[in-house]
Amino acid sequence: MTRSLGQAVRWAEQVLAEAGIDSARTDALLLAGHLTGLSRGEVEARAIIGGDEPAGYAELVAERARRIPLQHLTGVAHFRYLTLAVGPGVFVPRPETETVVQAVVDELREQLAAGVHRPHVVDLGTGSGAIAASVAHEVPQARVHAVELSGTAHAWAAENLRGTRAELVRGDLRTAFPELEGRCDVVVSNPPYIPADAVPREPEAREHDPDLALYGGGEDGLDLPRAALASALRLLRPGGFFVMEHAEVQARAVAHAFRAAGLEDVEGHQDLTGRDRATAGRTPLQGRARTTGMGEWTP
Repeated sequence: MTRSLGQAVRWAEQVLAEAGIDSARTDALLLAGHLTGLSRGEVEARAIIGGDEPAGYAELVAERARRIPLQHLTGVAHFRYLTLAVGPGVFVPRPETETVVQAVVDELREQLAAGVHRPHVVDLGTGSGAIAASVAHEVPQARVHAVELSGTAHAWAAENLRGTRAELVRGDLRTAFPELEGRCDVVVSNPPYIPADAVPREPEAREHDPDLALYGGGEDGLDLPRAALASALRLLRPGGFFVMEHAEVQARAVAHAFRAAGLEDVEGHQDLTGRDRATAGRTPLQGRARTTGMGEWTP
């Protein structure tokens, strides 16, 4: 017997909730929307006024119940004003990173208002290209450069940056863009920062996000964030702006490291849930920030 769309969505919501998915209702609607080409709101309306369960819906719900990421099933992730292509082998962008993008956009708009012409922005470890694509979209006057080490993630980023005029290279964030040293106006990074023994609880992250995008190295998970800071110091002009995402528990250590490296105006940024999610700072107008002592971070 064919189920109505409303019956199917209610069934899917129950199945997903029993699988431990907090966003069961939303996921049930989005999976139906993926198969029908409708938005979440349109699916809700169609479920009320009548409509049949789309073909393949039960199979897709079963996959999601096995904690396959929703974005892997639909092939897209919604991030700020963009719909990004994502899938296996690339870190799925999270809503908390939108706060980092906002800090970059705000800074760039201030620089443009102050007369900076076509500011250079570097995204260290771009992953899916979410940050770089958003900055290129929201501040088209900026010249955006992005680097990614993983070949698989680089391919996803290339797809998401297509048509943006952003420069994407495959390489190590530690050594990327030597031709831009001392010339960049903004550097941004969402590096891997999870400590090796802090395995994510959520199966979607633990089993499907690539380890290269999760674990930052070292007991504190801050080896790659340290490298990102060192590269920012190398790339930024005097008075340049650096913002980096990190875990809430790392906020104090990161702020200490920024100040120890000579950055000024160091301040934290909270995500949409009020957690300390990123830290920003500025290189001194006189002289260059210090690059020594990078191994001496302490929480």
